[in-house]
Amino acid sequence: MTPAIQPVVLSGGAGTRLWPKSRGSLPKQFLKLLSKRSVLQDTLLRVADRRRYLPPTIVAAEEHRALVEEHLREIGATDAEIVLEPAARNTAAAVAAAAALAERRNPEAVLLVLPSDHAIRNPRAFHRAVARAAAAARAGRLAALGAAPDRPEPAFGYIRRGRALGSGAFAIARFVEKPQAKHASAMVKSGGWLWNAGIFALLPRTYLAELGRHAPGIAAAARRAAGRATREGNIVRLHAAAFSGSPARSIDKAVMEKTRLGAVVPAAMGWSDLGSWDALWRALPRDRRGNVLRGGAVAFDVADSYVSAEGPAVAVVGLKDVAVVGTADAVLVAARGREVGLGDAVARLRALGSGQRPGPRPVRRPWGSFMSIDSGRGFQVKRIAVDPGAALSLQMHRRRAEHWVVVQGVARVTCGGRVFGLKAGESAYIPLGAKHRLENPGARPLVLIEVQVGDYLGEDDIVRFEDRYGRAGKD
Repeated sequence: MTPAIQPVVLSGGAGTRLWPKSRGSLPKQFLKLLSKRSVLQDTLLRVADRRRYLPPTIVAAEEHRALVEEHLREIGATDAEIVLEPAARNTAAAVAAAAALAERRNPEAVLLVLPSDHAIRNPRAFHRAVARAAAAARAGRLAALGAAPDRPEPAFGYIRRGRALGSGAFAIARFVEKPQAKHASAMVKSGGWLWNAGIFALLPRTYLAELGRHAPGIAAAARRAAGRATREGNIVRLHAAAFSGSPARSIDKAVMEKTRLGAVVPAAMGWSDLGSWDALWRALPRDRRGNVLRGGAVAFDVADSYVSAEGPAVAVVGLKDVAVVGTADAVLVAARGREVGLGDAVARLRALGSGQRPGPRPVRRPWGSFMSIDSGRGFQVKRIAVDPGAALSLQMHRRRAEHWVVVQGVARVTCGGRVFGLKAGESAYIPLGAKHRLENPGARPLVLIEVQVGDYLGEDDIVRFEDRYGRAGKD
């Protein structure tokens, strides 16, 4: 029997509450937070049984295409489809685009909408709840999975369970988003409330009809974007202008809090949204003093804390209930569970010109990766690695010149009207405004140091003439 549940994994978020590890170029779904696999990989492996689930669709930001492909390749998920969003328009539009695409291909398959960055400790309970939610969806409902709460948590959304609908599903009586601590405590004690896990089961036609009723602008934009999408292998690009015209709203606000077709299925599945350092601390094994120590971190007279070091050594002494996270270019020190002001702190760092400069970590691209080594007024130094047989786009820059020094492998360089080779120790100068391309014709990685000089060094200073990866955004 062919499975009729189609996972739709939403991977467009930035995960800023896990700053400084999670950044726009490397959001939390691509981090190895709980195991040797990334959170995205854990999510995909959870629905990898093809007796239960169809091959997944991953809805991701255009700039994360290479990251998604790399993470799929590492776990052998070769049958997944990647739908690229040209702009961030929140979850209602992302789900609508996936529904519009699925409506043409397999309209009777139930879409199982999954965030890419959550943890589930009890997969058996998850699969049982999914089967019940899918049955409710086939009966015409928009079904949400409600995680059984094990504590009052003001940072989560809540769903109040209503009358029984049969087969383990209940009508939704009420939504409450991030209640005050005393209200969360009373709600959990009452026993009638569940955490909103952000996991949904729905038929494409049901969702699009309800979205058209309650948020018609989102539904119309998603249908146009899907109808004019282009496909290249397993990559689907939504039409940029059509999708970008959609209002940006969550699926909860756009549909679930308004529809009369809502249902909730309780699930004691050990769910966590991994949305803060406190949540990550709760999800990981702790030592006898209640600490989680990662990387090169050391702690003396410390209790109930999360301490992580990537880069410079981190020592914490005489503290309790803290989150201390150090990366190569930033350090966070916060009371554990008090990360609510983190977004404001990061915004202030941006305003001061700090906390936004890329740290020394690779940024994936379809052709390989780059890493910022140093930067200052009017210059930037990068380490660039190009995969065997890969090539950057044929491009030019309006506001910067570049100097390339090959340190490993061989390069084929196009600059102006010339095409020439470089080997280790040789260099090339790319003048401002020159049409150029970098290729790796060899069988091993090409590594070079790039020095950029100019009055603007942003990644969007690219005029692209040819690109084998079909990109319209940043290189």
